[in-house]
Amino acid sequence: MAARRGRPPLDPVDRALWEAVAATVTPLRQRRRRIVAKPAELPLAEPPKPAPTEAPKPDAAAAPAKPAPARGRPVAPPPKPAPGDIDRRTRLRIARGHTAVEARIDLHGLTQARAHAVLLGFLASKQAEGLKTVLVITGKGRPGDAERHSDGERGVLRRLVPAWLGARDAASLVESYGEAAPPHGGGGALYVRLRRRGRVTG
Repeated sequence: MAARRGRPPLDPVDRALWEAVAATVTPLRQRRRRIVAKPAELPLAEPPKPAPTEAPKPDAAAAPAKPAPARGRPVAPPPKPAPGDIDRRTRLRIARGHTAVEARIDLHGLTQARAHAVLLGFLASKQAEGLKTVLVITGKGRPGDAERHSDGERGVLRRLVPAWLGARDAASLVESYGEAAPPHGGGGALYVRLRRRGRVTG
């Protein structure tokens, strides 16, 4: 019988030593470790940023009008005197006697036609004399005057004479005119400033 190949048999001394060592060794149970694969650590993704929203454009039609800047109460310019109106300073000078009334005419009791002719003749003659300031008395008129007067014209001269003074046929004679102050008849009379002879405005 052929000899078995392998390790050579231990001699009695080695065997006894091996068995003595093996008797003191406690075999360990081999436990299979469960390897739990950890998920790969990925970099955290940043949350998406919200898209910028544009503010709604205000509707031009619905937009409130801008208030005007406060500048205080506007001051209205003084009214320009109407053509032919005598200026306030001159009127005050005549009323206080600083400018003399050089002549006067009273148109009481005259009809419109007669009063118009007499007025223009008076103004022309006083201009020729070189006078500057005259007084034309028209009268204020009273309720019932028109009924008591035969031609029904008394009192209307107060309204008509200013129109005559501002008419074209008096432009070469009259520079300015205006209601007289109370000492000279108030609303029943007119101050008239005559032009210098030969000076006519267009």
